[in-house]
Amino acid sequence: MDRSEDTAGVVAPLTRLVGLRHAAQGLALVPRREGQAPLAGPYSSAFRGRGIEFDEVRAYHPGDDVRHIDWRVTARTGQVHSKVFQEEREQPVWVLLDVGPTLRFGTRRCFKSVAAAEAAALVAWAAHLAGDRVGGVVLAPDGITCLTPRSGEGHLFSLLSTLAAGTARPADDLEHTPRLRDALSALRQRTRPGSRVFVISDFDGLDEEAAALLVELQRRSDVSCVLVSDPLERTAPPPGRYRVSDGERVHAFSSQGVRWREAYESHFTDHRDRLAALCRPHTISLAELSTDDDPAAAIGLLLRPGQPTPANRRAA
Repeated sequence: MDRSEDTAGVVAPLTRLVGLRHAAQGLALVPRREGQAPLAGPYSSAFRGRGIEFDEVRAYHPGDDVRHIDWRVTARTGQVHSKVFQEEREQPVWVLLDVGPTLRFGTRRCFKSVAAAEAAALVAWAAHLAGDRVGGVVLAPDGITCLTPRSGEGHLFSLLSTLAAGTARPADDLEHTPRLRDALSALRQRTRPGSRVFVISDFDGLDEEAAALLVELQRRSDVSCVLVSDPLERTAPPPGRYRVSDGERVHAFSSQGVRWREAYESHFTDHRDRLAALCRPHTISLAELSTDDDPAAAIGLLLRPGQPTPANRRAA
């Protein structure tokens, strides 16, 4: 039997993540903030100075750099003219992918970890196609892997390989599994002002420290969050008795009773509302991605120019 069939929906094959290039071509990675980083790049800054992109020729102003005098226009008009350049600034892109134990679950197309990896790959492809440097932090059950933003297809494929490998790492030693706050801390240490950051997770580990780190990242970067979930987390199963297992223990429960069902569904609703309440006042974009969604739809909401994603809006 083909092993790819055995793991379909359970791990994210590298071939799948590479194949998302076509879907990413329709995504425009437009910054929500003006570039702040000092290096040259494709995003125009509000500052005027010597940069890569030529802007205009205008009459010489006292204080202009004489090296920028346009001698051809000066000779033709008889008046001194200077060249002006539009300074360009780079906005490195970071993707934080959470594929920890709580994401190794799914009842539809795939595990939450696979849907998250697909969303991360779409962001990486969109950044690459826009000419950006892109890097990542992968939070897996057995550790955290960090790749500094770089350009080039070779680096992109290394990043995609890391994303794919993260979904396949075993989730055996739950006692020593790193937390979301650990990944956010690693990201904070590596990002610099003006970065574009995407945090893709089910945010199960959103404790006070993780929330504070997320807000701190937003103060210096442009942060977007993707909340990954499964339909069974949002809606209680039909009335009946069920047996569930985490691979070691088996637990039986009954889904009958209005109060039980309301409590079950409010658990996810409260979690989502808490994340939205954190994001909204700090202008952190938030989209939702379900295991039965097209991941390009959720990412498209975050990248759609001029239309910030409401913190309580779910990708359809």
